[in-house]
Amino acid sequence: MQRRNDASVAEHRQDAENTVGRNPHPDFAKVQASRPGWRHEESWHFTKTIDPDWKLGRGANDGGESLKKKHVEIDPYEDGRPAVFNYKLLISAIIPRPIGFVSTKSKDGRSTNLAPFSYTQVINHDPPLFIIGFAGGFSNAKDTLANLADTKECTINIISEHFLEAANASSINAPHGISEWALCGLTPAPCTDVNCSRVKEAVFSVEGKLFSTQEFESRATPGKKTGVLAIVEGTRFWVREDALNEDRNLIDPAVLRPMSRLGGIMYGRTVEGCELPRPDYEEKKKEGETDGLLKEKVEGQ
Repeated sequence: MQRRNDASVAEHRQDAENTVGRNPHPDFAKVQASRPGWRHEESWHFTKTIDPDWKLGRGANDGGESLKKKHVEIDPYEDGRPAVFNYKLLISAIIPRPIGFVSTKSKDGRSTNLAPFSYTQVINHDPPLFIIGFAGGFSNAKDTLANLADTKECTINIISEHFLEAANASSINAPHGISEWALCGLTPAPCTDVNCSRVKEAVFSVEGKLFSTQEFESRATPGKKTGVLAIVEGTRFWVREDALNEDRNLIDPAVLRPMSRLGGIMYGRTVEGCELPRPDYEEKKKEGETDGLLKEKVEGQ
């Protein structure tokens, strides 16, 4: 749902989306039809790491192949480089990104909003703190940010495979007064600490209260507000019963089956993992793995 003064805002948003050029396919339906079907049989499983016998000091596990490649240096503010280039570069590089599926309600209670944000992350556990990044400043805020600023509350839901299409549909540039809940077909569920809904289909949801915000100004165009960071404190968690362990402190990835954001219009699924214990220094030293490696810095620094 777009912010108030809707007609011009919706047109501006669509122009911005056209400028970004997120979708590289002129005929996406044709491209989609040419691809293999979704692999429902893919279940969560563990594998070994690439080199189970890796030892301290060995570096990368590719036999030095990555050292043969050249790097390109990029100044994000170089003359002639549009800011959108940095956006496209960063969302294709910082992957996979968790998606915060954020639900809010207007202060007067007349409208509700649901939208996905891939500038989302957990940053602390006591108190539970989450960050959500919004494009544009407060003066050009979409309803999610406007509602969050007005009511100081939201829910953050994690997107799973079983409602990927519906979650993506909520990113539609619908005009003010049209709720994404109806357009995507997902089910609102009541909360305890906040007045907005959580997504009932979600395996994991967080009720949250706004902790603080920080607005950012463009380096390339001084005076232009380009983003807002919201820090949200989690006040209550909701976990689907079949995903939760007996101690209520672990969620099964085989049940959660989370979706992540990649570059462009790509999503990623998580069906495979590996495990690596954190090394203990004294233990490694006793085993002799640190021999010859105890230095204040290495060559080239």
